[in-house]
Amino acid sequence: MRSALLGFLFLTAAATVPAAAKAAGPATGIEQLIAGSRYKAAVAALDRGHDKVIEDIVTLTEIPAPPFKEQARAKAYLNMLREAGLSEVEMDAEGNVMGLRRGTGPAGGPMVAIAAHLDTVFPEGTDVKVRREGTRLSAPGIGDDTRSLAVLLGYVRALDAAAVKTNRDILFIGNVGEEGPGDLRGVRYLFTKGKYKDRIKYFMSMDGTDAARVVNGGVGSKRYRVTFKGPGGHSYGAFGLVNPMAAMSQAVLDFYKIDVPAEPKTTYSASVTGGGTSVNSIPHEVFMEFDMRSVSPAELGKLEKSFLGIMPAAVAAENRSRSTKEGEVTAELKVIGDRPAGSTAASSELVQYALEAASAHGLKPSLTSSSTDSNLPMSLGIPAITIGSGGRAGRAHSLDEWIDVEKGSSLKGMTVSLTTLLAAAGVEGDGPRPAPRRR
Repeated sequence: MRSALLGFLFLTAAATVPAAAKAAGPATGIEQLIAGSRYKAAVAALDRGHDKVIEDIVTLTEIPAPPFKEQARAKAYLNMLREAGLSEVEMDAEGNVMGLRRGTGPAGGPMVAIAAHLDTVFPEGTDVKVRREGTRLSAPGIGDDTRSLAVLLGYVRALDAAAVKTNRDILFIGNVGEEGPGDLRGVRYLFTKGKYKDRIKYFMSMDGTDAARVVNGGVGSKRYRVTFKGPGGHSYGAFGLVNPMAAMSQAVLDFYKIDVPAEPKTTYSASVTGGGTSVNSIPHEVFMEFDMRSVSPAELGKLEKSFLGIMPAAVAAENRSRSTKEGEVTAELKVIGDRPAGSTAASSELVQYALEAASAHGLKPSLTSSSTDSNLPMSLGIPAITIGSGGRAGRAHSLDEWIDVEKGSSLKGMTVSLTTLLAAAGVEGDGPRPAPRRR
C-alpha cells in the first residue's frame, strides 16, 4: 500500500512535465522527503538565513572574477566554505575551491557534488559595484553565477542548523573556467585529475535562477581560430598576388553551405575576424574564429570533419587562382574551445528527482539542453544536471545584469534545488534512500 501511494504521488507531481520529460522511472518519494521533520527544519533555516544569502551575493559579486583570474574570489569563497562549517576545505591545482559535508555512509563511498562557477565573462577593470533598488540587485555577473555561489553557502548553514544527516557525502564546489574561454577547465580537472574524481555518483551544477528548467542535455562545441597568411604587398603595385583574405572569404562561404540537422540541433557560426595592415595593402595575415555546436557527439564530429576539409580546400583554391611568385597562402588552425556533448537520460533518478521536486513546489518543470559545467560529467556517463538557484534574473552577460531577491520567489527556487540535492544524497529517516553501494 505504501509503495502504491508513493507511486500515486509521483504521477501527480509529474503531471505538469512535458511528455518528453516523463520517461518511465521508479517513484522517488519526494513527497515523503518534504514531509519529513528534518527537511522542514532545513527549509525554515533557509528562510531565516535569506538575508545572509543576499549579503553573500553582494560580497562575492564585488570581488572581480575575470576568465582565468578568479583567484581573489576563490580565496574569499574558500574562507566562506570554511566558516560555513564544511570539512576538508581546499583549493585544488586548477583553482577550484571545495569543502565536504560528511554523510553517514562509509568513508570514501559514492558522493553527490554540487557546484557553482566562480568566473564571469567580464574583463579586468569592469565596475562590479552592486546597485540595489528594492529587491532588485544589479551588477555584472551577479546572476551568472554569483547568486548560486551564495545559495550553496545558505544550504550548508541550513542543513547544519536543522541537524540534517545525509547517507552520502556532499561536496560543495566553487569551480573556475565555466565561461567561454575557460572551456570547462575547472570541472575537467575535477573529473579527470581531482581527488574525488572516482567518487562522484551524481553531479549538480547550479547556474542561473530558473529552478523549473532542468538541463539534462549538454550542448558540445568545437571552436577554432584559423589564421590565414600570405606574402602581402601594395594593393596597387602587387596586385595579382595571392590574398589570404580571399582564401578566408571562400572558406566562410563554403562553411555556410554545410547542411546540418534540425534534430539533434546542430549549429555553426563564423564569429570573430580581424587582421590586415592598411586599406592600401594586401594583408599578410588575417584570422577568423569559428564556433560549431551540437547536442549530439556524432553530429558534432561530422560537422567538424566538414570544417577541417573546407579550410585547406579554400587555401588551395586561392593559390591556384592568383600568383604565388612571392609565396603561397597558408592556414594555421588552432583549437580554442572543446566542450564535449552528452546527456543524462530523462529516466535517471537524478533527473526524476529534479522534475518531481519542481512539481511538488508548484513549478512546471521542463527538460532542455545547454552548454554548462554538466557537459563534462555527462560525456563521461556520470548522471548530471544543471538547475537554477531561484528568484528572477535578466540581462545575463551584460553590464546591467540583474537579479530579483524577493523572498517568496527566491526561496521557492532555492528549495527546489535543495530538495533535489537531498533526494540524491539521501536523508536519514526522510524520503529517498540511495541504492546499495556498487563496485
